[in-house]
Amino acid sequence: MVSLITTIHLVLYLLTILPIFPNNWFFETLSGVNLYIMEGEVWRLITPTFMHSGFSHMLFNSFSLILFGPALERMLGSGRFLFIYLFSGFAANVATLIFEPLTYTHVGSSGAIFGLFGYYIAIIIFRKSMMSQQNTQIILVLCAVSLIMTFLQPNINVIAHLFGLLGGFLVGAIPYFNKKDLSDSIQTTASWASSQRRNVTLQSPVKVLIWAVIIILAILGFWK
Repeated sequence: MVSLITTIHLVLYLLTILPIFPNNWFFETLSGVNLYIMEGEVWRLITPTFMHSGFSHMLFNSFSLILFGPALERMLGSGRFLFIYLFSGFAANVATLIFEPLTYTHVGSSGAIFGLFGYYIAIIIFRKSMMSQQNTQIILVLCAVSLIMTFLQPNINVIAHLFGLLGGFLVGAIPYFNKKDLSDSIQTTASWASSQRRNVTLQSPVKVLIWAVIIILAILGFWK
């Protein structure tokens, strides 16, 4: 799913810059415009999640997805991962429709990516055994820094970030509110996640430095 979503990002970006359709048809048709949504173009509650305003915007959001998505997809399976991603993006776009003016226009997958953070936080709170302490610390720090940057940088859809995060968290937390047990697939993945702790603790300083640089670049993607 991560590879598929990233490919969609790239293809849609290319379609917006290539002179195939007149007047930037793809961007104008698929971006989020609250007024058009209210007039019945409800697909704009999903499609903005896959659209981006420029190459750097597309690159860094896709990079963030590649950095944080594969582990969660492996933990949950492709179907559940896709549901979380789309639901978080949908929640972000619905909230944008409710709280922003009708003239507001938006694109980007940051809301959906924040939803992945939200689901990670639900795992940290309700099922700590699924993640190592090192990974837990990384996720919490990145989430905190990304939220701070959300409020400090201009031209950011703050509503989308917050409600994407909330959407992902709720999807991860609701089963525990209902006192339901984890499914067999999640239990199996929890064992796999625990088995990876040794790999994390044995990382060399060079690898740690490389990952630090990658994480910083990923955070920059949320500023777009």
